[in-house]
Amino acid sequence: MLLKNKKVAIIGGGMGGLILARLLQLQNINVEVYERDLNSEVRVQGSPLDLHEDSGLKAMKEANLLTEFYQNIRPNASKARIVNQNFELKFDEHAIQKGVSHTNSESNQDSLQAISKPRPEIDRSVLRNILLNSLLPESIVWDSQFISMEKENEGWRLYFKNGTTVYADLVIAADGANSKVRPYISIEKPIYSGITMIEGTIYNARENAPNLFEFSKGGKVLALGKEQTIMYGTKGDGSLMFLLSSKIPENWIIENDLDFKDNQKIFEWFKEVYQDWSTEWHELFKSNDLYFTPRPQYYFPQDQSWQTKENITMIGDAAHRMPPFAGKGANLAMLDALELAESLTSNPFSDIKTAISYFEKRMLKRAAKALEDTLNNGKQLHSKDALERLLVIFNRQNKT
Repeated sequence: MLLKNKKVAIIGGGMGGLILARLLQLQNINVEVYERDLNSEVRVQGSPLDLHEDSGLKAMKEANLLTEFYQNIRPNASKARIVNQNFELKFDEHAIQKGVSHTNSESNQDSLQAISKPRPEIDRSVLRNILLNSLLPESIVWDSQFISMEKENEGWRLYFKNGTTVYADLVIAADGANSKVRPYISIEKPIYSGITMIEGTIYNARENAPNLFEFSKGGKVLALGKEQTIMYGTKGDGSLMFLLSSKIPENWIIENDLDFKDNQKIFEWFKEVYQDWSTEWHELFKSNDLYFTPRPQYYFPQDQSWQTKENITMIGDAAHRMPPFAGKGANLAMLDALELAESLTSNPFSDIKTAISYFEKRMLKRAAKALEDTLNNGKQLHSKDALERLLVIFNRQNKT
């Protein structure tokens, strides 16, 4: 086996890094995951994940975790309600699945279809715990923020912010969109998509945003209008996560000195940028238990490539950062993990570099197609007729 008597270091304990560790451990590979979070109790950000049959679910099956996954899904989380900027309900997937009829308009607009497909959804924190609990004890090295690394013998010497250092024969970057390991592999720079998302999280949403919480019915709400979007959904812990998505110049946030720790200033920004939207949306900003994160949307070039290295590679957003408008980020990362594990532990390859090269070529081809889809979706979701386009897709998808 290529990795016999080798130590593998995975940088980053997200979904891709954790399921990769699980898959390698099933093959008795010596692997550790170095994660910057202080411990497993740190709040996991982000909306619920819908895993796809040909990627995320496939990886969970190979990891022998599919039964536990289905025991923890949230059935209503994938159901959508669509409204316009005035909070007028235009589509209700909860009602459709109870037999209420809707319009049956047809169209050849297929690029947004992935958004409307019902798939099993699970809270990120729950999925992360499933993966964490599947690993051998002490597999996760917490409070390990990667700083740098240098070549040592046939492998790498890794340095972390906490002052520790370790040696690894093979390093796999799974540290997300702002990967600190990626520059050791590729110098390709990300491109701004023209869209910035502001993520907000309201804890104890039943009390802090009661109307919006009740309206979601435990699922997700998509609002489109004026070339802008608001998307939100509730999570199993009682919180509500929302995304404000607009066409904003790349340096707008910096130039306007927008302080994301000042909730009132963000509210004032919202009322200015979303001035044509109903005041019902103002409930998003009423809570004191409210936190914001700016997320300018970047992507790596569709034709990116790099020269394969002998003992380092990358998966997920570190390798193919892209906006979330096709819902493929976590699924691609998990499929990357599955295919990399198969390449490194199967017999056909004579050495690690050849195995990595085979994996990277397939990954980049797959990522290029996903990027094309997500950029197209992003353009349509922020178009003047976005609401009409999405309603056609949802109605067609749910037609009985």
